[in-house]
Amino acid sequence: MYKKIKMKSKNNYQYTFVTALMILIAFLGITFRENRNKYFYIPIGIIGVYLVAEREFNRKTNRYDILNKIKNFSRK
Repeated sequence: MYKKIKMKSKNNYQYTFVTALMILIAFLGITFRENRNKYFYIPIGIIGVYLVAEREFNRKTNRYDILNKIKNFSRK
């Protein structure tokens, strides 16, 4: 069980680093490239923002579910 938790936390750090790096690459590519090459970086930025938003949404829903379980358990 400890290994599983350790692996999850390791993946969280990699996931956070990759999404931030994707957004940074897209921002730098859009600002410093020529006009014809800017469109290449837009999908990278969109995917990076989507991954961050999805992660935050999943965290909120998981917290809400856990809170409801705690409330239901304490009522019994």
